[in-house]
Amino acid sequence: MKLSCVILTMGNRPAELERAVASALALSCGGSGGGVEVVLVGNGAEVPPVPPGVVVVRLPENIGVAAGRNAGLAASAGDVVLFLDDDGWYPDAGLGEHVASRFAADPRLAVLSFRVVDPEGGPGARWYVPRLRAGDPERSSQVTTFAGGACAIRRSAFEEAGGLPGQFFYGHEETDLAWRLIGLGYHLEYDGEARMCHPAVPNARHATWYRMDGRNRVLVARRNLPLPLAWAYLANWMVLTAVREQSFGAVRAWLAGFAEGWRLD
Repeated sequence: MKLSCVILTMGNRPAELERAVASALALSCGGSGGGVEVVLVGNGAEVPPVPPGVVVVRLPENIGVAAGRNAGLAASAGDVVLFLDDDGWYPDAGLGEHVASRFAADPRLAVLSFRVVDPEGGPGARWYVPRLRAGDPERSSQVTTFAGGACAIRRSAFEEAGGLPGQFFYGHEETDLAWRLIGLGYHLEYDGEARMCHPAVPNARHATWYRMDGRNRVLVARRNLPLPLAWAYLANWMVLTAVREQSFGAVRAWLAGFAEGWRLD
């Protein structure tokens, strides 16, 4: 089973990118022969020099995380494709063999979501454990979404489901794909043994996060749920956002995105 690793970059973290590429190249595939193919996608940015053998895809403009990862997968040759953020890295060279064995053993497994470890030794961000109740991050379980920058996906399932929704740009594109995969009869797992390192930084560090969060939750609901359930889902998240953030600015941006999601085709 051939593995590929797609790394998306905007070219603004050269030191972190070098570390990410090196960690992907260090992965072994055991009986599959050779290492992991690495595909580096410059999302509207030039990329620095890379080691021989790394496939480089240069996109003329930033088309977003979802469409950028779609482009990376299209340029790869792996039966299973790992997606890695350019500021993350793999601490265990044996991850490749572990991933290959998991997918080889279960033909209906579509996605493995990795355990994200805080390199500073902290507990790691709660949202990287894609369960209603996160609990012990070392405990594996079936899930209904996954961490997009810390995962492995079966190529054939990804293509059957239509890939990530490029219209989303970023935010909840994983949930949209996950629900479509489940509808096709696949399942997804959070794997507490598969580790990836990433700084524990909040999603809200992005200036447009709240607007995109509100907009894309509407798109997820409209694309995947019957209308009564869609409204229940969105009302639930509206209340949760207001309670969690307790910020007029954040809630106003979220509601602006919410309205935008209904206007889009």
